[in-house]
Amino acid sequence: MKAAESPASARVDSWLWAVRVYRTRSEATSACRAGHVQIGGDRAKAAQPVRVGTEVRARIAGFDRILRVEKLIVKRVSAAEAALCYTDLTPAKPPREHSYQPPVRERGAGRPTKRERREIDRLRGR
Repeated sequence: MKAAESPASARVDSWLWAVRVYRTRSEATSACRAGHVQIGGDRAKAAQPVRVGTEVRARIAGFDRILRVEKLIVKRVSAAEAALCYTDLTPAKPPREHSYQPPVRERGAGRPTKRERREIDRLRGR
């Protein structure tokens, strides 16, 4: 294999670390052991090979990231280069709805009365 050629496959834990999905390789390996990494819908072991075109689903902080492998790398590179190695297929998060609106007092209304303070505390769940 020449230095300019990319390998035919790479370990999934090594690839996830190289493209900066996980901070450390051991963190990527632990995620694989815990079942947080899937390849093609099946749980992936750390040494499972990935190839160009493979779809990898990684659970990070409670959310799934869906990545399609575009380029195989085994060494960690800059963030700009790492972004070229995959296509992010993760659906956008839905916008958060703000259902709670804190009570608004008119400017110059002074301090709230004891009754108003109790109502404010009840709204805040205290």
